[in-house]
Amino acid sequence: MYVSRSESHQQEKRKRKRKIQRLVIINSILAGVICILLAAVIYMKGDKPLSEWLRFDSNSVADTGTNGAIASEQKSEQSNDTDTNNGPSSDSAAGNAKPDEQPADEQEPAPEGNDGGLDNAGETAGNAESGNDDGAQAEVGKGDTIRLSFVGDILLADSVGELMKRSGFDFPYKESLLYLSEPDLTAGNLEYPVTNAGVPADDKQFVFKGTPEALPHLRDAGFDVVNLANNHTLDQGVDGLFDTMAHLDEAGIGHMGAGKDDTEAFTPLFKEANGIKVAYVGLSRVVPETSWKADKNKPGVAETYDTTRAVAAIKKAKQQADLVVVMVHWGIERADTPEKYQRDFAREYIDAGADLIVGGHPHVLQGFEKYKGKWIAYSLGNFIFSVFPKGKSGETGVLDAVCTAKGDCELQFHPMYADNAQPKPLEGDKAKALLERLTSISFSAKFREDGMLESE
Repeated sequence: MYVSRSESHQQEKRKRKRKIQRLVIINSILAGVICILLAAVIYMKGDKPLSEWLRFDSNSVADTGTNGAIASEQKSEQSNDTDTNNGPSSDSAAGNAKPDEQPADEQEPAPEGNDGGLDNAGETAGNAESGNDDGAQAEVGKGDTIRLSFVGDILLADSVGELMKRSGFDFPYKESLLYLSEPDLTAGNLEYPVTNAGVPADDKQFVFKGTPEALPHLRDAGFDVVNLANNHTLDQGVDGLFDTMAHLDEAGIGHMGAGKDDTEAFTPLFKEANGIKVAYVGLSRVVPETSWKADKNKPGVAETYDTTRAVAAIKKAKQQADLVVVMVHWGIERADTPEKYQRDFAREYIDAGADLIVGGHPHVLQGFEKYKGKWIAYSLGNFIFSVFPKGKSGETGVLDAVCTAKGDCELQFHPMYADNAQPKPLEGDKAKALLERLTSISFSAKFREDGMLESE
């Protein structure tokens, strides 16, 4: 099983970071020059002193004498405030959504209690360079942390696939690129098989299939990890699953949650950055039929209709890594709140050694909860899933987790809206409203205006 990107890919990501940083600095300098020129023009044409036209910050500007000479000292630091503020699409646009862009829940089979063996997984050799510090990292200690980022469900097929063919395979990431490429490791849920072949699944309402051409651009946007434990991974059968894994390997994107048997499916993906080793465990409690469940001699996904094998995988992962992240597919579609079993299972995962739990499948955001000092994100909703999402199905964002090697994580959510298959950062009242809604559906937890998550 592929467990790591190459060192060359790690270097490519660092180069992209530096390139973006340089562009941000250059744009900031140009903006400053334009402001100064405009101020000079105003000054030349008016009889007011320049100091009355410009509002200088008292911390950076000093009066050096009666002549009004200005002296200031400024640091050359990167600015991350270059994203455009774009809100949700109009109701009329949302009404154009195709029926197959918002899939309904697949029928869930009865739980099976079979246990499978778990082998040791390989380890990642490549170390990623630390991402830029933000408020979250400052709170838990610079230099001793790793910055992990997460998004919800990703579907680069169907109507989104057609849009990318017209607008470019990098189109979906253009507005959120800084949030995806800056972290040490970025992960999401890949909600479709990647294959040019395969046999469509029978008796299934929504069957997806996407081209391998999209994967290099997913990687270049910053994605390092994808979860394959979900209810669409075998939409094109076992051949489609094997093709998906091979294409991800070729693109240099790590994956977990599915495999040629249950040993491979339950084996974590290990990544390392800043000297901190992370184990990603992929699980699904939404499986269309029992034949999709990986078993001793059967390909499939790592299912968690009971927690036996999931708990065993988490315990073993904790022995091999500093941090254990569980990415789990569960819940009811379009439901704002988790089912009771989601809360129960999350506690079992944490008791087994999980440090952070990130859920998906409902296609809308669900709340957050802290248990024994560990955070649970019950659902991150959709990230890139349809061209014209309706209402809450377009609410999304990037979740940052800045964690220590001891498993202590500080979370920050960057609110966005996915309009035209392109997640765009929200600001002002729109960002505040989404954060307040997330607070209202969370459990003894609240979001500050800057997106930082706190226990109540």
